[in-house]
Amino acid sequence: MWQEFLQTVRSFDTSQQNVITASCVIGGGSLLIYWLLTRRRMKTLEIGDGWWGLGEKPSRSQENQMIRPFQVKTSEKEIQDLYRRLDQTRYTPPLEGAAFHYGFNSNYLQKVVSYWRNQFDWQKQVKILNQYPHYKTTIEGIEVHFIHVKPSHISEDQIVRPLLMVHGWPGSFYEFYKIIPLLINPSSRVSNSEDVVFEIICPSIPGYGFSEPPHHQGFNSLAAARIFHKLMQRLGFEEYYLQGGDWGSKITMNMAQMLPKSVKGLHVNMIFISKYGLGAMATKPDTAGCGLNDSPVGLAAYILEKFSTWTDKSFLNMEDGNLERKYTLDELLTNIMIYWVTSSIVPSMRFYKENLSKDPNTTPDAKIAIYVPTGIAAFPNELLHCPRSWAKKKFKNIVTYTYMPRGGHFAAFEEPELLAQDIRQFVKKVEHLN
Repeated sequence: MWQEFLQTVRSFDTSQQNVITASCVIGGGSLLIYWLLTRRRMKTLEIGDGWWGLGEKPSRSQENQMIRPFQVKTSEKEIQDLYRRLDQTRYTPPLEGAAFHYGFNSNYLQKVVSYWRNQFDWQKQVKILNQYPHYKTTIEGIEVHFIHVKPSHISEDQIVRPLLMVHGWPGSFYEFYKIIPLLINPSSRVSNSEDVVFEIICPSIPGYGFSEPPHHQGFNSLAAARIFHKLMQRLGFEEYYLQGGDWGSKITMNMAQMLPKSVKGLHVNMIFISKYGLGAMATKPDTAGCGLNDSPVGLAAYILEKFSTWTDKSFLNMEDGNLERKYTLDELLTNIMIYWVTSSIVPSMRFYKENLSKDPNTTPDAKIAIYVPTGIAAFPNELLHCPRSWAKKKFKNIVTYTYMPRGGHFAAFEEPELLAQDIRQFVKKVEHLN
């Protein structure tokens, strides 16, 4: 019973722990302990199990749990097919003065496509993608892709912590390529004994990029959360930190609700407080996806428009969407190519339908609070804003809440230095290094 009490106390914030401790010391804590254990037991999501592969589910003993090295590769045949499609694109002239208010401006789109066709070096970008170790492993019947990056140089007094970072839509694991070097290397601002470095694991959500899509209906954020917990356990981690934005924030929040004992801390740069961005994706993703999966230019226009307007709404007023202010065309087209070569736009859009087609207040996670230490980075141009006073209703142990000076939806891709610094400060507080 004492161990159970300690675990319950750890789920509360510091002020609550102090009250509990004081009550126990004074001698009147027995009633409080009883009340805590019977009335305020921490609720968690049921983990359950699932099967998303083809055919019948094998017994657990038959499941292949091997972790296999993987490399990004593309054939010349695929590239030539891409070029043929780019060359045959039909464009519709934009309205005068419309900029990005009607979507991706087709005048600028032709410039992007010309760069894609004549200057973009995909093989060079493949080498960049493969600079970090890639792996695949089969979980619940589907192949899950991830990169796993370890610090190369650490001293004996430095703390190394595993950090799972989860992307969203229309991004990919590639979103984290700018921030990874900032997290696996020590900060130059502090001494080693006051610093923490990270061992980074970035999976592709099933149905995105190089992760196999689910073959059955119902694959939502809860299923992804369960699979990623299994991934971390398969890698040998008993405790780890989580970070996410967009769908990544939803998935990591669910992970914190499922197995709080395994989550040392949760850091998010977006909080789901309502439905958004529904359109065709939350109703008929396969219909809208037909054209996007067939036309690389259609795919690029659809996705790159989000990298403009979700980064900063004021970019709507620019004919080029101000895309190259925050990103390079090489970076943007690399993300597009990940969707194109894997034909993953349709299964990635299905994730909206699986998560948003029902009333969010009726989902299993809706009324379960998050008790793990939490850090929240509030970027001013994010799609959804959640003030700390609102966040406290869901997150019961907010360690840091940072109002960022700039930045939008794609935080790790857009402002890697700011996000890395906030993650470090959050983890250091959790680890009591400050």
